[in-house]
Amino acid sequence: MAQSKSKNMALTFVDDMLRGAGQVMFQNNAWTGLLFFCGIFWGAYETDNIAVAWGALAGIAVSTLTGRILRYPAIDGRQGLWGFNGILVGCAFPTFMSNTPAMWLALILCSALTVWVRNGMNRILAPMRVNSFTFPFVFCTWIFLAAARTMHGLAPDNMADPALPATMSSVSALGFDTFVLGWLRGVSQVFLIDSWPTGVLFLLGLAVCSRWAALWAAAGSALAMCIALLFGASAGEIAHGLYGYSPVLTAIALATVFYRPNLRSSVWAVLGIIVTVFIQAAMNVMLSPLGLATLTAPFCVATWLFLLPILKLDSREKPDHTDWYKSHKEPRGNSRRKRKPQTRKTTDA
Repeated sequence: MAQSKSKNMALTFVDDMLRGAGQVMFQNNAWTGLLFFCGIFWGAYETDNIAVAWGALAGIAVSTLTGRILRYPAIDGRQGLWGFNGILVGCAFPTFMSNTPAMWLALILCSALTVWVRNGMNRILAPMRVNSFTFPFVFCTWIFLAAARTMHGLAPDNMADPALPATMSSVSALGFDTFVLGWLRGVSQVFLIDSWPTGVLFLLGLAVCSRWAALWAAAGSALAMCIALLFGASAGEIAHGLYGYSPVLTAIALATVFYRPNLRSSVWAVLGIIVTVFIQAAMNVMLSPLGLATLTAPFCVATWLFLLPILKLDSREKPDHTDWYKSHKEPRGNSRRKRKPQTRKTTDA
């Protein structure tokens, strides 16, 4: 009996981690998370930085375990909400810092930190009816990357040198094949992976859970590239998908998660994608003196800006964006149906 219980606990823990990987793109599905991990490992091998893949695994394991230790609501763990910030930390640290023992210790600490930072940020944002999304990852990672500039044990070998903003190189004509590869890389860069096959695996993972999410992820990356090309952004950044990953998340959030797919939400999502591109460019300039990457901050800022008006774009009378599972799992046409009393506050979601 004890052996069976231990096995069940291990399987549950693995399931929680896989769901946490899927939750980076708002998908509560273990198969989606498995395909995301396949994409991460593929991209890590392809770019000759396998530490990114192992970092992702370590980050999500630590953050999921931290949620259990802190005894946060079990439903959050079952939905993978403890782990999605941690897996991004695990991808970011080996990407921007050298593979040293100190880096791995910092990765473990930062991954754990995102769990209670997320809980605190959600409480702060609850009166505004929005969620912290991936900003705990962004905030905590910025702290550690900035600290690496003065801590010799954390070698920021792969970070850009702090510099005042300079005139960016103008974009040159991109061939069709370069455009397609950049489009797929825009999806893969959500996990800081520069690999078009990884982008394909991520889209397949999304399609397993939601065809709408896969469609909008693809559309978000493509539209972002077109806007960046139209306004003459850097050719290298466009080709490597660096203008696509935040719009991918914005598109999924606005078109499929917090609002149901319809004409009005589609228009709202398109506007959100376009604005995210400009926020991305602006944050590139603002953070260049610090030598910090924007990470997924443009997605967070843009999505907050488009959710804070609390617009009624579908059947719900009072949309609540603090918990994306309560907000988008409500059956169609049930906006006036009496709901059962909630057993917990949405700010803990």
